[in-house]
Amino acid sequence: MIHSTAIISDRAKVGNNVEIGAYSVIGDNVEIADNVKIMSHVCIEGDTYIGEGTQIFPFAAIGFRPQDLKFHGEKSKIIIGKNNSIREYVTIHPGTEGGAMKTVIGDNNLLMIGVHVAHDCVVGNNAVLANNVTLAGHVEVGDCAIIGGLSAVHQFVRIGHNAIIGGMTGIERDVIPFGAVKGERGHLYDINVLGLKRANYSREEIVAIREAYRIIFFGDNVLSENVDEAEKKLPNFDGVKEIVNFMRYKSSRSYCLPKGK
Repeated sequence: MIHSTAIISDRAKVGNNVEIGAYSVIGDNVEIADNVKIMSHVCIEGDTYIGEGTQIFPFAAIGFRPQDLKFHGEKSKIIIGKNNSIREYVTIHPGTEGGAMKTVIGDNNLLMIGVHVAHDCVVGNNAVLANNVTLAGHVEVGDCAIIGGLSAVHQFVRIGHNAIIGGMTGIERDVIPFGAVKGERGHLYDINVLGLKRANYSREEIVAIREAYRIIFFGDNVLSENVDEAEKKLPNFDGVKEIVNFMRYKSSRSYCLPKGK
């Protein structure tokens, strides 16, 4: 299952039923779990773990030195979960001393052609990053989020659970869970209703989340007071609680708002 031209370090750990294609290079501290498929011309270096069932397509480069001038060779990690699809030309960089010392990608994610995941990023489960999405350092992407092609995400931005970002969008501020964002400099324009339906949220829950969106972003008070008002009026809905908790987190970024706000 390993091509004769592949170069695999004697110190690398390779699980059962692993395929490694022609001219791929696997470095010293790489650990590859069972049933992983690595196609031709893939390079994996550093302290990198590849979870079971993940597929990595040609010309992906994982584990090389991050593009952070403050990085001084500290022993940091990349942890990639199960059943991910990492397509052609994807780059993933390890963590740094200025972050969590690790970059983490969860399970069942699709990283399309040309995606870049920078140092100290955290990507949840079941997310889709379309072609040429770029995540700057320290970005967090929640479960089931979708980021459209050619979009760029500023460092330290958080993108909430089930949010959707339109293609060619610049994201400079945090995106609430279930938020729908588009524009050259991204603005919040709605709740991701289609995503909520696909995730089997009830009609009652979806109505409550949309009402919370209206109260928070179009209410009469300052944003923090509107968040309190949404929690008070809609206390029994998990989706509303998730938005409220997200907005109470002490983030280094401000929040992505509707246009004109």
